[in-house]
Amino acid sequence: MEWLMVAFVALLLAGHVRSEEIPYEHLMSQLQACPKECHCSPSFPNAVYCDNKGLKRIPVIPPYTWYLYLQNNLIDVLSADALRNATQLRWINLNRNKITSEGLEADALKAMSNLVHLYMEDNLLSSIPSPLPAKLEQLRLSRNRISKIPPGVFSGMDHLTLLDLQGNKLQDDAVTEVSLKGLNNLIQINLAKNQLNTMPLGLPPTTTQIFLDSNNIEKIPAEYFKGLPKVVSLRLNRNKLANGGIPKNVFNLSSILDLQLSHNQLTEMPVISSGLEHLHLDHNKIKSVNSSDVCPPGALDDYLNEKGPRLRYLRLDGNEIKPPIPQELMMCFRLLRAVVI
Repeated sequence: MEWLMVAFVALLLAGHVRSEEIPYEHLMSQLQACPKECHCSPSFPNAVYCDNKGLKRIPVIPPYTWYLYLQNNLIDVLSADALRNATQLRWINLNRNKITSEGLEADALKAMSNLVHLYMEDNLLSSIPSPLPAKLEQLRLSRNRISKIPPGVFSGMDHLTLLDLQGNKLQDDAVTEVSLKGLNNLIQINLAKNQLNTMPLGLPPTTTQIFLDSNNIEKIPAEYFKGLPKVVSLRLNRNKLANGGIPKNVFNLSSILDLQLSHNQLTEMPVISSGLEHLHLDHNKIKSVNSSDVCPPGALDDYLNEKGPRLRYLRLDGNEIKPPIPQELMMCFRLLRAVVI
């Protein structure tokens, strides 16, 4: 009877799986090797679902697994033995477990040479895992206890485009040019909710999205963005920025489209570029809006061509500004579609 059931499932799978993705003999092997603690969907044979099972250890994973879901368990050890056959893994989700840096066995991750997405959020890691798979594209380690980034941990990580370290214990001496060396194609970095007092050093010039919310940053160096020509989105909400910590033209960047400075200590609007589209300045100490200071030079003259101000969304609520919105501001930013005041 058991062989009839396997044959029946195999027939069902034939309609869902293309032969070039998983050969028939591999499919049968995958079905038979699915861990008893987990679930393997007939319509998605490359995925193994072991989430929300109360597991304390990782079961032995079948060799043709591409996607492994282990979130919401009690796992405290990432065992190389359990993953020794899972060399084709593309994606592993270990969020919300109890894995410590000491419980991360040597070479447990390195063996997964095809891994591109690694999720280890809400664990107990104190350091960036090392060594990492060379093909990794996304590394999500938010809400751990990470206080250090070992030198060379990102060496050879040319495929990594997203690094999420939100909600850890990183201080200024941990985020340096040395510790970030090797991130040659990084696009997004999230360092929000850490313990940074200064802008992080060593960000690669490819970075387009920088998230630094909820730190203790008081000052931005005048030349900080000189080596970051591709920054599109910058979030510095909930820091300690006052006007004295922001050089006059530091945000006058042609690349930036989204600038968020909510919940700081600003008393004036900063100088912005004509290309900026979204500006968040809510919950500061701004008392008035001086359009002559905010409006980019020549804005009114350039309105009819592409060089005119592109600001579309402006948030000023939670300040000491009283309506109505100054007419000069609306004359300058004629593309404004929403103003919150």
